[in-house]
Formats: sequence, C-alpha cells, structure tokens
Amino acid sequence: MKHVIKGLSTSALVAAVSVCALPSFADTYIVAVGAASNSLQGRSGAKFAEDLQAKLGDAHTIEFYADGQLGDEKELMQKLRLGTVQFTLISSIMTNVAPEFAIFEMPFLVQDRDHLKAIDKEIIQPVLAPKATEQGLHVISTWENGFRQITNSVRPINTPADLDGLKIRTPSSEWRVSMFKEWGANPTPMSFSEVFVALQTGTMDGQENPLTNIVGANFQEVQKYLSLTGHVYSPTYLTTGANTWDKLPDDVKSAVDEIAAEVQDWALSEGEAADKALVDKVRDAGVEVNEADKAAFIEASAPVYSAFAEQVPGGADLVKQAQDLAK
Repeated sequence: MKHVIKGLSTSALVAAVSVCALPSFADTYIVAVGAASNSLQGRSGAKFAEDLQAKLGDAHTIEFYADGQLGDEKELMQKLRLGTVQFTLISSIMTNVAPEFAIFEMPFLVQDRDHLKAIDKEIIQPVLAPKATEQGLHVISTWENGFRQITNSVRPINTPADLDGLKIRTPSSEWRVSMFKEWGANPTPMSFSEVFVALQTGTMDGQENPLTNIVGANFQEVQKYLSLTGHVYSPTYLTTGANTWDKLPDDVKSAVDEIAAEVQDWALSEGEAADKALVDKVRDAGVEVNEADKAAFIEASAPVYSAFAEQVPGGADLVKQAQDLAK
C-alpha cells in the first residue's frame, strides 16, 4: 500500500520526479523502504516521514512508500544516487558500498542496543559514514533492524551442524553468505520480497531475519521452527544521496537531523520490546521455538573474523574498537 503523508497523487508524483529529480528544485521529498510496512523498518520509515512532515509544515511535502513499491534496497540505493528518491533505509547491503560496514556482519559482535549506540557514535559516524559519502551516499542516522534469528521447515537449529545442507535465504551480503557456508548451510541471496513464496514452495528451507521482519512478513505461516540464535545485530541506516544532501535547504537538513535522532531512540526501544513480545506470537502460530547453543556458533565463527581482519583494511582494529566499547 502506498502511504501518502501529504500531497501529490501518483501520476503527479511521477511527473514531478521525472522533470526534476532533486529536491533543490521541488518541495516534495520521497521516503521509501523495501521492507514490509508493518515491519520495524517499515514503521520506522513511516514515523520518520510523519514526524518530518509535522516538523516542516506546509512548506514541504513528504511522501512515504513501503513494501518495496519503489524497489528493494539495492534499487533504492541507486535511486538515492540518481536523486529520484530522497531517503531510504539500507541494511546489510551497505557492505557493498564500503567493506568496513561489514563489521556488523561479524557474528555476536554487538552485545546490546547501548553497545550499538556507542558504536554509532565512535565508529559509524566518524569512520564508516565518510566511506559511504565517497560512494555517493550520505548516512544520516543508524536505526534498528535487530538481532537476527533463523527459521526453517526442516529441523530445530541448536548448533551449526544442524544447518548442514539446508537452503537458507540471506540478504545480498557476501559476508552473510560466507558465514552460513562456514556453518554448513547452503545460503542463497534473494530479495526480501521474494522470500515468503520461496519458503512457501520449498525453494528455500529457511531464512534469517530479525523477529520484526519475520512477523512483519508472516514467515511464521510458512515455517515450522524458530531458532533463537541472535547471530548478528543488523542496523539499518537512514540514508540519502550525497548530492541530494548538499542541495537540501538548511531548514530541511536541520529538521531531518533532529527527527532522525528521535526516531533512533524510538526504533531501538521498539526493537527491544519486540524481542520480548514477538517470540510468543510466532509460537502461537504453531512454530516450535528453541534457544540455540550460542557458544557452539561463536566457536564456529572464528574463521569469519579472521577473514574480515585479512580482507578489510584496518578490520582487526575496527573489531577491537567495537568490542572495547562494550566494556
């Protein structure tokens, strides 16, 4: 469903975008996400759009689209660079922008949400965000995607050995694919919008996502087992095009920064609450739930850390800095 916070019809919007893509020439700003509208990513995007509209008033118009209406994350990232979309949320595929973002692909690195906020302040904004700017993207704020869990329809996952041979959907992240291969699975990158049907038809045995995405996409309807691994904390980045940011009026920049900081706190709080509530919702749908042996997964993940240290410039130092922030 298209969410219009204020203003233009679809036809008028398309015409406006085709004539003048950048907001320096128009007062309409498009916020779009690839995630489901009722996922935390979708709700965070909607809240940002609504609150930004309220802050800016009638001088500007904010339009919000969810459910991949304007494309998946990869497509939306390209639209940021082109200026045809002004704001989106990018999660795991940020590693394709700059390899240093793969620090969040390291299993069991982030301990809790306070740790995430410390990493955001000390690593993301001063170190990683400039890397994205070099690639035409401006990272505004770091929000919640969540701790990722595994679902499948074959068997409970207690240790990495239980993943042996299972067809697991992953995001388009070489590190996530490498991680699941290391654990013995057969990982396949796939757009989020295609996952439900893939699980329903058995093309994929399972997938891994935060609970908010799992329930938001109703994966509990087509999966038999939920294994609480918490193997990766996945942030999502409120992002715009670097050129777009440079051309935004000062009042809009100020409002965006202010609202983004407020939504960060809101999203982290919502994510924490969801971790406690959504397990029961999945269980009530008839899905068997188990706590995985995290120690076994941590032990099996050592090669992933070694590869990060070898392949990413300064990777070992980034990991140590992030780990020290948890102390």
